[in-house]
Amino acid sequence: MLHIITCYYSAVNKQNVTLKLPTDAIKRAKIAAAHRGTSLSALLAEKLEEAVGEDAAYEAARKRAFRWLDAGWHLGGGRVVRERVRG
Repeated sequence: MLHIITCYYSAVNKQNVTLKLPTDAIKRAKIAAAHRGTSLSALLAEKLEEAVGEDAAYEAARKRAFRWLDAGWHLGGGRVVRERVRG
């Protein structure tokens, strides 16, 4: 069974969002929100912001890692010559 709720983001600019969620999930989310002393809308807004922030942090780390890989590292060793390795 699906249930429709409206969620409000608590910032200066707000926009209504209509979601269709399983009834059981809504019941559990309402209980979780009540345990935290907040509303369902505030809980959903917080979790959405966390998910978006995690994606942004991951993307920034990914770009940083690729820049490091492109730059390469000098590990202090010299050039390896085939004859020296085979002895």
